[in-house]
Amino acid sequence: MGLPLKSLFLFLFLILSSELAESASDYTTLVYKGCSKEPFTDPNGVYSQALSALFGSLVSQSTKTKFFKATTGSGQTSMTGLFQCRGDLSNSDCYNCVSRLPVLSDKLCGKTTAARVQLLGCYMLYEVTGFSQISGMQILYKTCGATNAAGRGFEERRDTAFSVMENGVVSAHGFYATNYQSLYVMGQCEGDVGDSDCGECIKSAVQRAEVECGSSISGQVYLYKCFISYSYYPNGVPGKHSSSAASSSSNSFSSSSSGQNPTKTVAIILGGAAGVAFVVICLLFARSLKKKHDDY
Repeated sequence: MGLPLKSLFLFLFLILSSELAESASDYTTLVYKGCSKEPFTDPNGVYSQALSALFGSLVSQSTKTKFFKATTGSGQTSMTGLFQCRGDLSNSDCYNCVSRLPVLSDKLCGKTTAARVQLLGCYMLYEVTGFSQISGMQILYKTCGATNAAGRGFEERRDTAFSVMENGVVSAHGFYATNYQSLYVMGQCEGDVGDSDCGECIKSAVQRAEVECGSSISGQVYLYKCFISYSYYPNGVPGKHSSSAASSSSNSFSSSSSGQNPTKTVAIILGGAAGVAFVVICLLFARSLKKKHDDY
């Protein structure tokens, strides 16, 4: 009876471990893609080589920094690209996120003169030299939750939370996340945007969210040079609260967070489930030993 119980424990442990890993990897979920409608002609493979070198350079840098910009090729075949990770990701999570983007870019956009792929935790873009630039304030993607907040006063609390976040992004030089009265808000600017331009970009994103999402309990607005997101939890933001500020390891990105990411809360719950499973298995094992003793 002991061997089957050990096998059962191993089986449950592996299942729960995989669930924990899955819950922790939601930052690799696709948010949107932006693909140029103009493909590049590449009979000699010059563009493909330049793009491959660019991707390789960006991915290799993602192990040690959360923002990096590079140029490969020369003359008319040169390409510029960059990646950025969310300010609260670790270096290993940043690499895990960024390393998926070259394959996704090729799969979703093919060989075009410009492409941008945004995951929840990171994004990557590239442009062939001469590709027309767009305004940093141009909206790329917006989504609002389907559920509206019940009762009065939600929009006032949300707007106050936005104001706190706007100030925080500027003072923290590019990334800020915090909880305010059951709202979790986050904002980030592209790594090479100055504080003043960052503040203007975040303000523009906030105004769009206020007007277009109304009383929706969640929303995300991605502009070319910045993004914001918010989520409302009527029963309080999940997780234990702390007022400590965490600094990222590069590019002066810092995160001020007084609450825990809902994903981490899921991981805690699953961890508790693993503990319960262990106790149950121990009880079954003890019962089997008692049964063997009684048989003798």
